Amino acid sequence: MVHVITIAQQKGGAGKTTLAANLAAAFAAGRRVAVLDIDPQRSLARWHALRTARGGAAAVTLSDAAGWRLGAEIERLRRSHDMLIVDSPPQIDTDARLAVRAADLVLVPLQPSPPDLWAAEGTLALAAAEKRAVRLVLNRAPASGRLRTMVETELARRGLSVLASVLGNRAGFAGAFAEGLGVTEAAPKSLAAAELRALLAEIEGIIG
Repeated sequence: MVHVITIAQQKGGAGKTTLAANLAAAFAAGRRVAVLDIDPQRSLARWHALRTARGGAAAVTLSDAAGWRLGAEIERLRRSHDMLIVDSPPQIDTDARLAVRAADLVLVPLQPSPPDLWAAEGTLALAAAEKRAVRLVLNRAPASGRLRTMVETELARRGLSVLASVLGNRAGFAGAFAEGLGVTEAAPKSLAAAELRALLAEIEGIIG
């Protein structure tokens, strides 16, 4: 059974594409994985090009179909893969709606800051309208601090669903991305890799 995970966030710099790449690389260790890059910046496609050029890493299929072809492309990838990870555009448009509608799980990365939380509100509303499961992911988070505590308190006050696993502000994630890898491949014994594996286990518990 294929599982579709859509990564969505309206605020730039939240780590949406880096999260998509790291999840894809980790899932590819034992599954047939495809990534669908419908973000106009096409950063995930560039990551995939680096991955393909270096060779040796677990295979990940790339598609960047968008617009009128998007619905059919999602169905095509569903038929031939175990996992589809969609890097959605940083605005709520038709493509974003289709990507959320197709998802078994919508992940919304946010740095622990009020602007990230405010920017996530539109995505959360869209997921609710489409009746999709959605989880917030604290990303690039400091180990502690007043701002992180404030945001976590606000998330709890609103009753929002937040994954327990937190990704820290670690250079390993960006470094692996720059090599066309995931952090579990580039630095498997690092703290960043341990955090990613914990996140992966939590996601697997949700999607089955």
